[in-house]
Amino acid sequence: MSAEDRKEQVSLMEPTRIGDGYRFRARITDLAFELAQRSAGFRRSLPPTMVATLADLVRSMNCYYSNLIEGHDTHPIDIERALKNDYSNDARKRDLQLEAKAHIAVQKWIDEGGLSGSAATSAEGICAIHRRFCELLPEDLLWVEEPTTKERLKVIPGEIRRRDVQVGRHVAISPGALPRFLDHFALVYGALGKTESILAAAAAHHRLLWMHPFLDGNGRVARLMSHAQLLSLLDTGAVWSVARGLARNVADYKRLLANCDLPRRNDLDGRGSLSEDELGAFTEFFLQVCLDQVTFMEGLMQPNRLRTRILMWAEEETRLGKLPAKSTLILEAILYRGELPRGDVDTIVGTGDRQARRIVSSLSDQGVVVSESTRAPLRLAFPAALASRWMPGLFPEKAD
Repeated sequence: MSAEDRKEQVSLMEPTRIGDGYRFRARITDLAFELAQRSAGFRRSLPPTMVATLADLVRSMNCYYSNLIEGHDTHPIDIERALKNDYSNDARKRDLQLEAKAHIAVQKWIDEGGLSGSAATSAEGICAIHRRFCELLPEDLLWVEEPTTKERLKVIPGEIRRRDVQVGRHVAISPGALPRFLDHFALVYGALGKTESILAAAAAHHRLLWMHPFLDGNGRVARLMSHAQLLSLLDTGAVWSVARGLARNVADYKRLLANCDLPRRNDLDGRGSLSEDELGAFTEFFLQVCLDQVTFMEGLMQPNRLRTRILMWAEEETRLGKLPAKSTLILEAILYRGELPRGDVDTIVGTGDRQARRIVSSLSDQGVVVSESTRAPLRLAFPAALASRWMPGLFPEKAD
């Protein structure tokens, strides 16, 4: 059965970007420039060896907050356990752990270059995000209920919806129109320069949700698409996450998104079918949230403060007998150098090779140092279980 096409024109989605005549255009342009500068500065401030391990933690944080927006609360500690195939005995919690693991797998694919440049806003890229995410979901999370008829519908990974949907007051375009609108979406957002693309990231986020291409999973797909756009445009290194800011301001996020569905009010409200004023308000909110998250992460990673928090933790663990003596010397050396050749450990601790290996083993067991092999240099890791001590405020502490 072919999907119904009511022949809607792609102009229904306009404006797809903020026009030059928008009254607050200068203000949001300044925000975009500031975001680009601050994001690049933050990335450059981090030792290269620290970027990858910090990105691992941020990936769990991004997953936690993106799922939280959807009403699914899976703490990063439980997410970290899922990544080690340590699942809850509770079926519902286990399903949510698998959902989180799927989200992280897709983001890791994005972070490793799987969706760079204009691919993030292409129909193929958008469907790939959905397919990769849903393919890894447990069966129970692939079913949705139609609100009116209560009919249970199965979500097919990567498949564009074949029936009408309504989200709140918004009735999305007909399913048969989606290929046409997705092509227009890709044409608009894939052809912009860097500054315009940063300015248009919020608009792309909303317009994808406005089209609502899938039966379910659109919110996560939109946030992962935005992550891919910002990763490419700002070279973020995946060391900060817009999802945290959106989740912490979720009422404003959902309200401003809904307002973007409103029709143009008058001749002063842009030239498209939808309100440019509301799109501008969401754009300013989105860019400010991004900037706030860069500022927040900069504060957490400020070298002297980070060093103090980590070494205080290590000293406490040593006093409690959970780490061998002189473990702090290894952590301090890694913090100073960025990475530590294994051959230098014995010299630093001055206790002999056997005790040096014991210290490294204990730190590895705690998840605070990692290496690519048994001979590779040691690097600092950021385990979720220690985030409340090392990086306070990153996400809420796990309730017992």
